[in-house]
Amino acid sequence: MTGKPLASDTAMILAAGLGKRMRPLTAHQPKPLVRVAGRSLIDHALDKLEGAGIDHAVVNVHYLADALEGHFKARTRAPQVVVSDEREKLLETGGGLVKAAPLLPDPFFCLNSDNIWLDGPNDVFSELSQAWDPERMDALLLLVPHPRAMNYRGDGDFHLDPEGRVTRRKRGYVAPFIYTGIQLVSHRLLRDAPEGPFSTNLLWTRAIEEGRLYGISHMGLWFEVGDPGAIKPTEEWLTRA
Repeated sequence: MTGKPLASDTAMILAAGLGKRMRPLTAHQPKPLVRVAGRSLIDHALDKLEGAGIDHAVVNVHYLADALEGHFKARTRAPQVVVSDEREKLLETGGGLVKAAPLLPDPFFCLNSDNIWLDGPNDVFSELSQAWDPERMDALLLLVPHPRAMNYRGDGDFHLDPEGRVTRRKRGYVAPFIYTGIQLVSHRLLRDAPEGPFSTNLLWTRAIEEGRLYGISHMGLWFEVGDPGAIKPTEEWLTRA
């Protein structure tokens, strides 16, 4: 892809959740180690980073953290993984970002550890980098329209205005875009954050009010793999791809 280089060489992978919706598969293993199409979920994410040329990953850990750390040590491929340890206290998505911030450049990519997607004409990290404007944006979300969101059965999350600014779905209505769990984040988003556990939604709300939360539409397919029932259809899609 021609144009701007990648906006960052580092990604934060959120992998500290309890994986309750994936039970019973997570009774004795963390959700990021659940296998889909022969690869663990975390390896699907790390492989995408490697393919995009992202050299560094910061991964937060909490539930069955030793298993995840052992997995990282056994992996010999890029990216280089640094652990943000949340064993003592689960900090949720926003708190996890704040704790890891000293390990992260400005800006940085962020993705959920259970993400599986197929790229469109360009990889998603290049797509986000091309659209990134630090003068206007605190965060840039990768969103996907309903027809390209496999296994998804919800009402959507966001609207996009003609300039790409994000607003939330109103209660009782359907929104055209679903958040993929992938974003490009400025440290400005994390300023004056509360201490302890909190959701990134708190920071997004402020960015929306300030007109600094933006999004782009993913041109490929995205798979929601939130429970055991989603694994088989996802594997079937990936086999056909």
